[in-house]
Amino acid sequence: MTTPSTTTYAEAPPAAGSLPTVIQGGMGVAVSSWRLASVVAREGQLGVVSGTALDTVLARRLQDGDPGGDVRRALGAFPVSEVAERVMTRYFRPAGRRPGAPYTPVPRLALRQSQRGQELAVLGNFVEVWLAKEGHPGPVGVNYLEKVQMATPAAVYGAMLAGVDYVLVGAGIPREFPQLLDRLAGHLSVRLPVAVAGAPEGSHVVDLDPRALLGDHLPPLRRPMFLAIVSAHVLAAYLARDEAIRPDGFVIEGPQAGGHNAPPRGRLTLDELGQPVFGPRDGADLAKIAALGLPFWLAGSYGTPEQLAAARAAGAVGVQVGTLFALARESGLAPDLRADLMSRLREGTLDIRTDAAASPTGFPFKVAQLPGTLSDMEARAARPRLCDLGYLRTPFLRGSGGVGYRCPAEPVHTYLRKGGTVEDTEGRACLCNALTANVDLAQTRPDGYTEQPLLTLGADVDGARRLADAHPAGWSAREALRWLLPEQPGPRR
Repeated sequence: MTTPSTTTYAEAPPAAGSLPTVIQGGMGVAVSSWRLASVVAREGQLGVVSGTALDTVLARRLQDGDPGGDVRRALGAFPVSEVAERVMTRYFRPAGRRPGAPYTPVPRLALRQSQRGQELAVLGNFVEVWLAKEGHPGPVGVNYLEKVQMATPAAVYGAMLAGVDYVLVGAGIPREFPQLLDRLAGHLSVRLPVAVAGAPEGSHVVDLDPRALLGDHLPPLRRPMFLAIVSAHVLAAYLARDEAIRPDGFVIEGPQAGGHNAPPRGRLTLDELGQPVFGPRDGADLAKIAALGLPFWLAGSYGTPEQLAAARAAGAVGVQVGTLFALARESGLAPDLRADLMSRLREGTLDIRTDAAASPTGFPFKVAQLPGTLSDMEARAARPRLCDLGYLRTPFLRGSGGVGYRCPAEPVHTYLRKGGTVEDTEGRACLCNALTANVDLAQTRPDGYTEQPLLTLGADVDGARRLADAHPAGWSAREALRWLLPEQPGPRR
């Protein structure tokens, strides 16, 4: 098969001066929305959309009537119109859903994926990135979780079809991504290894054949820059030593960062409040990171001008910042949730805790303590347990030799039947449903139960407090950037 001519970053890396100083973090499900990423990119910094569950996001936005027509405008730009038309036919409701009606489900992730599921995943990522890039030349990235392996090939390919400039990956060891991006840039088929509990490493894969899925008339693609999100210099050194797995740079994320964090190195211990205890071993050696010779950014407690200056003094290109942008007006957070967070921030009562049990992934997860959300353990326990989205379920080898799927947040008896333990289920939250509720895309059940949100922010909110003092009515992403980068003369776009 002939590989189309492409210009890749691997062949012509950007000059150091063209790298962004600020990376706007990829957060939640659609919290890092295309609107947010677009504003940041127009200012010459790296706007990032969250790549998690964008097939569900696309389907639900269409079922809600696509107010403003943004999704339909992006679908009209997709290079294979019949694929976009099939998704429109299945999900678009011009008048939106009737009150209380549940959303139509989307195909769940599996090792063997249907054409319909892959098309929706490709389109979901294409739409989000295309809208973020529309109307300006600024850089746009997409953020993925390495742990959600079965979604990766179709999701990345959709983002690349929209011209994504950077791919950022955390929550695991993303060693497969450099070769994945190389092959997808040529529309070549890929086979991504998937970890299956109980099976030998590398014995199971998820496939994507772009030409079989979309046909032969495909546009030339450019390989995006790849940034690995890691927490330890040892992992960075491992990835950097081999050209086949080497990223183009790193985001070094500390334990103060929001969302999922790397577990403490060594035995997990909890303080008197039940918080995981992180020690000196849990920070990366920045001198060793710098010695690798690749560009890097620092994340987790770097959301102030002073911390940005400190990061650059340590050799970093700049910083990745989440909380300031999660609270910005353009983020995807539901307005009432943002208002509650902002009120508590101003009052000094905003409480962010590291929950060692909430995430089905097993990674510690930062949780904002808000009434009416699943941060309330009674509300979490009262939620009817079910697993209908399944992005965080993991494959396992059945006794029969087949592959099954399980999640510690699913019904306990179901999880036990699949070989899980009761201990693994304790305190778990259904992040898939909760994160969609954060952005006003909550599922409503036939029994009337509506999924509740669960919010995450970084533990250090000093920068957000200072911004709130300067902007009592709230701030835009542009105002957050101007505060972080006061020397910047103005918008570059």
